[in-house]
Amino acid sequence: MTDNEYWALVLILGAVVIVAVVALLSLLVYFVKLVDTRVAEVRYTLESVAENTEKAALIPATADKVDAVLAEGLQHHLFLGRAVGGA
Repeated sequence: MTDNEYWALVLILGAVVIVAVVALLSLLVYFVKLVDTRVAEVRYTLESVAENTEKAALIPATADKVDAVLAEGLQHHLFLGRAVGGA
């Protein structure tokens, strides 16, 4: 091989390496953007979970109130059953 052939081979190999590096860096940028998007989605989901669990302390109080309403309804039902049944 002559010097010109070696230089041509080196230049071709250099071009191939540069194209490969550009392709890999482009993939890296794409994946970093994808990860950033997914992290933002997870952050939004966690904020929603925090908002939902923020009001979890109201669940027992609400259950007590529902039980009270049901007990009141049962008393009305029993009263009306006796009143209508006795008439």
